Amino acid sequence: MANPEESLPPTVEVDRREPSGSNKYRRSIFSVPVTVTVSIGQARLSVSEILELRTESVVPLTSRIDDPVDLTIDNKVIARGELVETDDGCLGVKITEIPEQAQDAIG
Repeated sequence: MANPEESLPPTVEVDRREPSGSNKYRRSIFSVPVTVTVSIGQARLSVSEILELRTESVVPLTSRIDDPVDLTIDNKVIARGELVETDDGCLGVKITEIPEQAQDAIG
């Protein structure tokens, strides 16, 4: 019986350590910082409601605490996840889904 992996088409892998000029360019973009935004909900307030905000005010959002959140870069959803508490008590996002369009954009 033939090995199933032998019948698969070859994949192209880029070795990040390859010293070629084109790969040097590819490697340089890996260190470019981007801002990832996590959207947890929205609120629609009137100007008067905004002006009334004080310390300790609570602004109700359109989502619940256990609803999925979107991770976006430049207003494009790159992943979805759920809010979790990290070991140091901070808030984090556990990735639960990477939309197909985001995978296509990544390559």
